[in-house]
Amino acid sequence: MRQIVIRLAAMAVICWPGISPAQNLPAPLDDAAWPPVDPAEAALGQLLFYDPILSGNREVACATCHHPAFGTSDGLSLSLGDGGHGLGPARRVDPGNPPEQRVPRNSPALWNVGAVEYVSMFHDGRIELDASAPGGMRTPLDADMVAGFASMLSAQTMFPVLSPDEMAGHYSENEVAQAVRQGRLTGPGGAWDLIARRVAQVPAYAARFEAVRGLAPGEIGFTDISDAIAAFMTFEFRSDTSPFDARLRQGTLLSPEAEAGLALFYGAAGCSDCHSGPFQTDHGFHAMGVPQIGPGKAARFESHARDEGRFRVTGRAEDLHAFRTPSLRNVALTAPYGHAGSHATLRGFVADHLDPAAGWQSYDRTQAVLPEMPVADWRILDDPAQSAAIAAAVTRPSVALFPEEIDALVAFLAALTDPVARDGRLGVPDTVPSGLPVPQP
Repeated sequence: MRQIVIRLAAMAVICWPGISPAQNLPAPLDDAAWPPVDPAEAALGQLLFYDPILSGNREVACATCHHPAFGTSDGLSLSLGDGGHGLGPARRVDPGNPPEQRVPRNSPALWNVGAVEYVSMFHDGRIELDASAPGGMRTPLDADMVAGFASMLSAQTMFPVLSPDEMAGHYSENEVAQAVRQGRLTGPGGAWDLIARRVAQVPAYAARFEAVRGLAPGEIGFTDISDAIAAFMTFEFRSDTSPFDARLRQGTLLSPEAEAGLALFYGAAGCSDCHSGPFQTDHGFHAMGVPQIGPGKAARFESHARDEGRFRVTGRAEDLHAFRTPSLRNVALTAPYGHAGSHATLRGFVADHLDPAAGWQSYDRTQAVLPEMPVADWRILDDPAQSAAIAAAVTRPSVALFPEEIDALVAFLAALTDPVARDGRLGVPDTVPSGLPVPQP
């Protein structure tokens, strides 16, 4: 039957047993899906996004790990922030300043993260909207978190600059890292204030903040910086002009293979059970048995290499090894795939995602994109008990598809690629006000 349906789809008969795609597709997006953005603030945020001045050692920009050349990710399984040189898969460890470990999770893509329906950030949702929390938002700092953000996305940008292996560097290297090490994050002389003072001391930034937000140099705080970056990300990485969007708005058919994949996605394959809505995400958390590589997520006093996902946030047993459902917009551009970047190709990830148990058994470690480092990347996969725990957390039944059907799904996912978003609206600046090098592939 499945082979017959593929043949029918190839004839542009858009049907599937038990499903009418037109009735199951999400509604098309419109401007109401995003907050309004001040173009001048977005232009300021563009410069800050690409400027290494925000990092402790002035070597890592937001764009280092979220570059449009790599689908707003970085082309690596696990990011290499402070202590690295180069960009994308060519990034290598700086032998004169090696990082202590890899960044524990794959760098998430930024497409549509400024949309109003987003309620959480990061793979584990550790920043999320919560009406009962101070400021209406729950973060790892809880009540100690500063207030005054324009959005949850703005709050999210405040945390990578505190991470030693992402942007801050290590405590003996710079004043920002020292403040982080000492627990001085907020207030005068805190890590965020130190970064804000750096930015305020650059005349071009001071002039722009005065023009955009009416702030004197001494009034510029990191929340103002993060608001501008969030405005840029909301504007630059909005993605709603893909072939799929034309399908939703005008009924413009995709290729026959992609139409067959669409019918599978919203029907027999069950992909839309989790990848629902206009951005192909339910914003929920699910344990899908994806292989874990790298150092895991542990507190400084812990020595394990586990990444227990959402459980680290909620403490609920049902959240063990559950991770946020990623949006699939522009997913064809964002390899490697998985919360630890375990899969090099989209087709390989889809095939293993449909049958996690079989995928785990056949997983090929050589596909991981990991710059050489003297670290133990495979502690979890080499531990039968830990591997079994990840597999046991999966509750979703496997789905058996023919190879041609998997190809059709991948063809549909390619139809989520948006040429406008891919090419950029403001693009990558040639220079930034600090005079530091702009990350370029």
